[in-house]
Amino acid sequence: MSRTRVLIATTLFFALAVPLALAQPPETQRQVVDRRQFLNEVQTSDDPRRVPAPPGPRGPEGTRVLYGGFIFDGTGAEPSIGTVVIERNRIAAILGEGERGWPDGSQVLDVSGHTVMPGLIDLHTHLTYTEPGVPQVLAIDPAHQTLRAMERLHVFIGAGITSIRDTGSAGTVPFIVKDWVNQNRLPGPRVFASGSLITGTGGHGAEGYSIHHPLYGGIVEASGPDEFRDAVREQFKRGADLIKIASHYSREEIAAAVDEAHALGLKVTVDSETFYTGWAVEAGADTIEHPLPRTDEVIQMMARSGTASVPTIITYDYIFNERGSYHSSTSRRFELDGEISRAMLRELKDAGILIGVGTDLILENYRDLPYAYIWELESYVESGFTPTEALVSATRDSARILGMDDKLGTLEVGKLADILIVEGDPLTDLGALANIAEVFRDGYWVVRNGAVQPTPPETRVRPGPGIEN
Repeated sequence: MSRTRVLIATTLFFALAVPLALAQPPETQRQVVDRRQFLNEVQTSDDPRRVPAPPGPRGPEGTRVLYGGFIFDGTGAEPSIGTVVIERNRIAAILGEGERGWPDGSQVLDVSGHTVMPGLIDLHTHLTYTEPGVPQVLAIDPAHQTLRAMERLHVFIGAGITSIRDTGSAGTVPFIVKDWVNQNRLPGPRVFASGSLITGTGGHGAEGYSIHHPLYGGIVEASGPDEFRDAVREQFKRGADLIKIASHYSREEIAAAVDEAHALGLKVTVDSETFYTGWAVEAGADTIEHPLPRTDEVIQMMARSGTASVPTIITYDYIFNERGSYHSSTSRRFELDGEISRAMLRELKDAGILIGVGTDLILENYRDLPYAYIWELESYVESGFTPTEALVSATRDSARILGMDDKLGTLEVGKLADILIVEGDPLTDLGALANIAEVFRDGYWVVRNGAVQPTPPETRVRPGPGIEN
């Protein structure tokens, strides 16, 4: 055979074999180790870590009744008028129209004419990301980072977002504010934190990485499978609820990171593009972030392996509107615009891929909430979703991606009481989500009459000087 024919044959082989190889699902899709099978009835933390917790009641004392509202339960079922009964931090009952059945002395809130629905979930946030105009000495200061996170938490909960997934923040900040919210010492949504974003040396977010990067302190560079494993373990040690990886990486590096995270019981989400997405799916990644380019073969592989998607359309709309395109990044070497983003979302939906909702509101864009979240949902409708499907993505499906669908995402008896009361009907007008009247998180009434409530510490009454016991 001539050299020319050999070259032609070799070229044809790779042209056919490589797409086929990418299209094949891994022989054994790696799965997160679910430790619930070993815990039986043991009470655990309300996060994916499932750490055994002391028994006893949680949430505020007493029973609250949301009476006569239009109930959208997040399952996709037809909404109906009814009543939701909350006992401490759990949904105790869902009653039909006109039904009554709650304890005497319950606090009853008449929500007639309002929509009662599960709390919204934002699967892509960065609590400590700095913004324009902040001096660098403050941008990297842990105290300033913590205050930025607290401010964002206040804005998120006021927008009806009762759970967020932090996909890369500095130091221990996301873990500390998570604990304070859980103790109801800080107003805000539940925080599910990844800790630092892990990438290969010089990868996404680490190009020319320095103290001047807006995510400084929230990125870890690793090189080689062992370092990727160590980086995963370090985030787990800090308290991570999930692991965030970003391209670039080798096949061996992403496989090691996913394997380690899954053994620890944590899901892995990946910020990747082009062929790196195929490598992540091959490795068993649970979720792919953003609407970045990937082949049709990889989309089908995502569908077969159960890899979910968080498109974050709105953050790229901000970039296109403000800058024209995504400039000066070696991890964004491709064409992208608003129509390409929405075309990707349509492809993902048509393939039957599980899709959640995340905004990735970097810099100062979080100040546009709740409208930015509404715009994200409207981009889903533009891409072929019905408003009901978009809201299911924002609630039930996003809880599934978190690994928390047994506790969050729908209004069902036994689930955690993360509940919105909305003026109007978001099923016919998503813009109604701008009219948040009340919010319950973990049974606590954290937004009243549209205003975020302070969470003062509990005071203890002790006898003072001259006061008898």
